[in-house]
Amino acid sequence: MAYISPAVDEDAERHAPDNGAAEFLSRKTSTMAVILCWLLVVFDGYDLIVYGTVQSTLINGTDWGLTKGTAGTIGSLAFLGMLIGAIFAGRLADALGRRRTILMCAVAFSLLSALCAFAPNAWAFGLLRLLAGIGLGGLVPSANALVAELVPDRWRSAVATLMMSGVPLGGTAAALAGIPLIPTFGWSIMFLIAGLALVLVVPLAWKFLPETAAPKVTATTRNGFGILLRAPYLGASSLFALATLATLFAWYGLGTWLPNLMQLAGYNLGSALTFALALNLGAVAGSVITAWAGGRFGPIPTAIGAAACAAVGLAVIMTGPDVVVVYLMLVLAGIGTHGTQCLIIAAVASHFPGHLRGTALGWALGVGRIGAVAAPQLGGLLLAAGLGVNSNFIAFAAAAALAALLLGTIAVRVRATSTILEGKAS
Repeated sequence: MAYISPAVDEDAERHAPDNGAAEFLSRKTSTMAVILCWLLVVFDGYDLIVYGTVQSTLINGTDWGLTKGTAGTIGSLAFLGMLIGAIFAGRLADALGRRRTILMCAVAFSLLSALCAFAPNAWAFGLLRLLAGIGLGGLVPSANALVAELVPDRWRSAVATLMMSGVPLGGTAAALAGIPLIPTFGWSIMFLIAGLALVLVVPLAWKFLPETAAPKVTATTRNGFGILLRAPYLGASSLFALATLATLFAWYGLGTWLPNLMQLAGYNLGSALTFALALNLGAVAGSVITAWAGGRFGPIPTAIGAAACAAVGLAVIMTGPDVVVVYLMLVLAGIGTHGTQCLIIAAVASHFPGHLRGTALGWALGVGRIGAVAAPQLGGLLLAAGLGVNSNFIAFAAAAALAALLLGTIAVRVRATSTILEGKAS
């Protein structure tokens, strides 16, 4: 159910002669809010993937003295910030309202990302990425919690999944922009583009996003991590968080290292970026496919299949197939990894009650960012140790397979709980 601010309600009364017109205005307001949240997620996705597009340029084209290991560490800093942002922003969204939290996160990540273009050295760049990551990590759980309140229950899973299509669309934009812009203008232009969110979307979000009331806390509907991490929520909270960790390890590991891995495999920068484009286009397709499949078969069973597809796709790449097959397998990996994450978010949004929704999303994504933090670092360490390109693909494929196993455990628990409830009802 949407919570519309008093100003919006007064406007509805002035302009609507009957209840039908007022309801239309409410739907119009909700639709605008969902679109704006989606646009912010697009910029969020751009900012997450943009470092992967400039990584080899920073290593080879600056005097920062970056190695593969230090480049991996810098890549992890944004995800470390996201871990912090996801956990605390989800809690703030439940306590203070979604709109305020979304706006704070959007201003933070867009401004700090733009400042990365002027970083004088690797340490300043890494610090800005860390701080921008706090805003990036806080946006997704806050936006998803708001959208979950603005759409009918029957559409919640599909809309949550489609909302997350903004992440790979942003990543696709980063890969497409990088192909002509990096050779012509250098790496810094990519981060100036990230700052456009502050100019183009944030003012509209300030005007049109409705504020939601902080959930009323009673003895039976207390919120916060203390409630989330005890019965009856502890098991589901832990499994969803671990599945998110494994999925984000695979998704952001590929997003950070794929262009560099393909260059190490012998492709030039332009070709390497087209591989990243294939991964992100697969993720966009995955958002649509899994939204349909999740609505038809349920988000958890669909997520199991998606994670398994990602593991298979990455395993096939390790066999050294023809380049056309590599593209197809990267599309499959994009469908699987990002599709799995979309479905996990949809499942969490539907599984937990409204007063815990933002906290549960923040918890799952926050713990999941541990995987996002570890993946760029581990990828760099594996390469620095001389273990070759396939060592990265092995790690990411194993993570996708683990996600499928964890989601299978959740499915068994949900089925067992449903059986018990049905037995009590009869």
